[in-house]
Amino acid sequence: MKIVETGTIAKAQTGTSRACFSFGTVTALHCGELLATCRVGADKDGDDEQIEFIRSLDNGHSWAGPERPFPHTEVGGKFGTLKLCYLTELAPDRLIAGGMWVDRTSQPGKPLFNAKTEGCLPMAILLADSFDAGRTWSGWRQVPMPDNIGPPSLTNPILKFADGSLGMSIETNKTYEDSGQWQQRAVLLRSVDDGLTWSEPTPLAQDKSGRIFNWDLRAGVDIAGTVATFAWTYATETEKYQNIHRRISTDHGHSWSQPSDLGFPDQAGPPAMLHDGRVVLAWVDRFEDQCIRARIAPSIDGNFDPDSEVVVYAHPLPKGSTSQDTGELLVGMEMWSFGLPFATALPGGDVLVTYYAGDAHSKSLHFARIAV
Repeated sequence: MKIVETGTIAKAQTGTSRACFSFGTVTALHCGELLATCRVGADKDGDDEQIEFIRSLDNGHSWAGPERPFPHTEVGGKFGTLKLCYLTELAPDRLIAGGMWVDRTSQPGKPLFNAKTEGCLPMAILLADSFDAGRTWSGWRQVPMPDNIGPPSLTNPILKFADGSLGMSIETNKTYEDSGQWQQRAVLLRSVDDGLTWSEPTPLAQDKSGRIFNWDLRAGVDIAGTVATFAWTYATETEKYQNIHRRISTDHGHSWSQPSDLGFPDQAGPPAMLHDGRVVLAWVDRFEDQCIRARIAPSIDGNFDPDSEVVVYAHPLPKGSTSQDTGELLVGMEMWSFGLPFATALPGGDVLVTYYAGDAHSKSLHFARIAV
C-alpha cells in the first residue's frame, strides 16, 4: 500500500467552539458523494459540542461545509449533546444515522468519565433517517436499552448483514457514581425493519472474569456476508493494552469465533471493506510508537500483511506511559491529541483514512488516501 494524498477535512480554530474535532467518519454514497461526520467543540468533551457534516463532490480531494443538521437534543426532558454520529447507507440516498447522546443535565459540569468510579454520565442511542443523501433528516428516536446495559456506548456504524437485517454494536458502562466492579462487555442488537425496532442484546465480546476489557468494538461485513469485529483489548490486572483481537461470524452475527490475536496493538478503527474481498484496517499504536498505521488483508479472516503497512500519521509528542490505572486512562482519553482512525473504501479502489490530530489546545480532522 502507498499513501498518495494527505489533507485536512476540517481545520481547528484555536480558542473557539470549533477548536477540537474528533470522531470523524466518511461514508461513500451511491450518488458519488463522500459525506463526512465529526464531533466539534471548544474541548474534547463539553456541553457545547456539536455534530458537523462536510461533503466532497470530487472523491475526497476537496471538502465543503460544514452543515449542522442536528441541534442540541433533549431526551426525557433533559438537555444533552451528541458525542458522535455514524452513518450507514441502506439504499441509494437512504441513510440511517446513529448518534450517542450524553446527558449534560444530571451531573452539570462533570466530565463524561468519572475517574474515581470508572462510571460515565447517562447516555442514550438515538437514530434518525434521511431519504435525500443526508440533506434532511427525520426527528431522533431513542433505542430502548435494558437496565443492565448501563449508559450505552455506540462503537460502530450500523451494520448491514447479508440476510437483510441490521446490527448495532453497543458497549456497556457503569453509572457515574457506581463504585462496584465494572462488568464490561460488548453486545449486539438486531433489527429486521430497517432500524425501527431492535431485539434484545446478544453477547459479542466479554470476559466474565473481568480481567479483560473489550473496548470500542469495530466491525465490518465483506462482500460474501462474513462479519468481523476488532476489539481494543485491555488487561486490568497488568494495566496494559494487549494486541487487537478479531472475532468472525459466518451467520450474520448470530454466533462468533473465539478471539484471535492480530499480533499488533492497540485501538482499531472501523475497517474498509473492498469490493474484491480485501480488508484495510487502520489502528492507533499509541503506547509504542505514537502513530496511526494501516495494513491490508486478502480476506476478512486473513492475515494483515506486515509488508503492506503504512504509517498514516506520526505524532510528534514524547511517548506516553505503558501502564496506567483504568480510571486515569478514561480521563486521559479526553486529553489525547490524536486517534480514532476510520477507513472507507472509495469508488475506484483507494481507501481514505480519517483521523483527528493536534495538540492540547486544538485538533483538526485529517485524511490520508491510500492506494492499495
